[in-house]
Amino acid sequence: MSVVALMWEARATEGRGAELLEWARAQVLAREPLRRETFRAGGDRVLVITWWETPDPTADLPELPEPAAGAVTRPVHRWRFESVDVSLPGPGHG
Repeated sequence: MSVVALMWEARATEGRGAELLEWARAQVLAREPLRRETFRAGGDRVLVITWWETPDPTADLPELPEPAAGAVTRPVHRWRFESVDVSLPGPGHG
């Protein structure tokens, strides 16, 4: 089994970052990932990372769609990563 992280990043049109963030948080995927985390950054950017356990790291996995036309300044950026190592904090570091 492999763990794959899918990253979805979009930049909202000026002043619509909060709207894009709420839209991304409301999106329901076809199935639940192991983990889903949503981030925001300056410049009205939103990043969503989902983690999936899969026997095939190239398998089709549910992803967030493109936002409505006019909601973003450019096409969504998407990346796929396969986990190769996990480090957890030791005692006294968490």
